[in-house]
Amino acid sequence: MSKDIRIKKGLDIKLVGVAEKNTTKVSQSSVYAVKPEDFHGIIPKLTAKEGAEVKAGESLFHSKSDERILFPSPVSGKVVEVIRGARRKVLAVKIAADATQVYKEFGAKDASNMSADEVKDYLFASGCWPFVKQRPYDIVANPNQAPKAIFVSAYASAPLAADLDYTLAGKEAELQAAITAVSKLTAGKVHVSVGSNSVSPLSKLTGVELHKVSGPHPSGNVGTQIAKIDPINKGEVVWVITPQDLVIIGELFLTGKLNLTRTVALTGSKFSKPQYVTAIAGASIEDLVANNVENDNTRVISGNVLTGKEVKLDEFLGYYDNQITAIPEGDDYEFFGWNKPVFNKVSTSRALTFSWLNPKKKYDLNTNTNGEHRAFVVTGSYEQVFPLDIYPMQLLKAFMYKDLDEMEALGGYEVAPEDFALTEFICVSKQPHQKIIREGLDLMREELG
Repeated sequence: MSKDIRIKKGLDIKLVGVAEKNTTKVSQSSVYAVKPEDFHGIIPKLTAKEGAEVKAGESLFHSKSDERILFPSPVSGKVVEVIRGARRKVLAVKIAADATQVYKEFGAKDASNMSADEVKDYLFASGCWPFVKQRPYDIVANPNQAPKAIFVSAYASAPLAADLDYTLAGKEAELQAAITAVSKLTAGKVHVSVGSNSVSPLSKLTGVELHKVSGPHPSGNVGTQIAKIDPINKGEVVWVITPQDLVIIGELFLTGKLNLTRTVALTGSKFSKPQYVTAIAGASIEDLVANNVENDNTRVISGNVLTGKEVKLDEFLGYYDNQITAIPEGDDYEFFGWNKPVFNKVSTSRALTFSWLNPKKKYDLNTNTNGEHRAFVVTGSYEQVFPLDIYPMQLLKAFMYKDLDEMEALGGYEVAPEDFALTEFICVSKQPHQKIIREGLDLMREELG
């Protein structure tokens, strides 16, 4: 039996460039990269030096604070470069891939016959632990804290997001194996959320509590679902795993090999053919979008337009990302753009804007912020798109002036940067909400633990 979650506050940003439901297998990249910045809060310590030969699944570096948390190579090959920044900080580890992939053997396991400690040790050894994220703070989970529940959101509501019903089709065995394994890690429930009209393979799994979600974005954000199902209080921890990462964990238990291949959606108006491609985590962006993206005045994003990161063609796919978006670069300016009717942009305001008249219209938006950074203006608009039972403006201000007592009292433990992506999108003050929240969460973790 499922439990329904209906979200009323939010905003669906309908864009041109939805991926067509056909999947192309792209050729293997010659070089892959793993970037420690993808694993927020981790200080890496190298285990594979330049020139080392590694197998797929073999450790490249581990967390300085916990040597059990390993970060594996997505492919077999040779470590050709370790890119460092200021104070010798590791920025990326590049691997030249072998023509024929060789996988490190971890041995297939039956999770139903394993204890919680055995499952945890297996995830450590195989490098799968980084797929387990923690709330509060939205970081790689601390294995020394027991979660009160585990959450999986199989409903993607972000702009142009990959259709998870399509990308997960036929993966029932892997998903069930993964759920059987991770359910051992909590005394609480494993909550799985799917769309209200979904035919997701996750809706057929055993050992989960199923929730059907409806409503505008951010209804698909796991933070929104946690707030509606089992909110986080001070001292409590929940763990979060994405469905595409569950598939990797499940395949590991079934085959004994770490296969970081995932289905990636190429979306946005700047792709001549928006579609799905199969790719290994850390693949070259240039290889994934070859002969498909328009290079003229284009912004390429690893992830979606609200929370993704801008990348150049010679950079690499984010470790957790299953979407690449290409939209026009917003480097043009409209003369008296603030003083005339607007028909080609999305807006929550009705002041000379008319997107509310045609809610199903798709837009070809660019990256222009349509305004400059300025002091906060109290408009009451954030509350229209923010479904959590939190005062967003007050919390943002508390995070900005670093009042830890207020940050706690106003709900700092419940939020992650992605929860403020929509408020940042509609912000008339052009404030970097996600950056503010991330810096505030880092301060809370450092000071409050």
